[in-house]
Amino acid sequence: MGNRAIFIDRDGTININFGYISNPDDFKIYPGVKEGIKLLKEKGFKIVVITNQSGIARGYFSEETLEKIHEKMKSEISQEEDIIDAIYYCPHHPDEKCNCRKPNPGLIEKARKNLDIDTKKSFIIGDRMLDVEAGFKTHCKTVLVPENKEKVNIEMQESEIEPDYVCDDFYMGVKWIIDNM
Repeated sequence: MGNRAIFIDRDGTININFGYISNPDDFKIYPGVKEGIKLLKEKGFKIVVITNQSGIARGYFSEETLEKIHEKMKSEISQEEDIIDAIYYCPHHPDEKCNCRKPNPGLIEKARKNLDIDTKKSFIIGDRMLDVEAGFKTHCKTVLVPENKEKVNIEMQESEIEPDYVCDDFYMGVKWIIDNM
């Protein structure tokens, strides 16, 4: 049968995207994200963060620094229990054409195997069309929460696919997911 999961993009979806975050002190979570993730967990979803982190390949920060940022993220989302089931990231430069860099399905496929996830019962929440494309390639329903609306409008016009739902904030997307489980 497989588990239901919520795949969540990090930069621009969970946290404000300041570019390449190389210091945990610069990591700032959007309002409503903590509450939304906790609610999804209560509804029985596995919570999986999937994120492109080419700043590693570019030399902007190390994998150790990324781990510290992720520890801060997990701590801020929930101090009482471990709500995030897994974090998968692509450390490669876009020119490397790897399978794990979104919109490619590698990160979701790895999580699917490791956590016994049924992607047809799962959702992805992201701020860019590359998140929607990754969800489409793996049969997840897709929620788009654009951080940069102008950029995403251009991406949507150029894309052959559409998100299942577009909304203004993370918590609004969570409510839609719960209504469409």
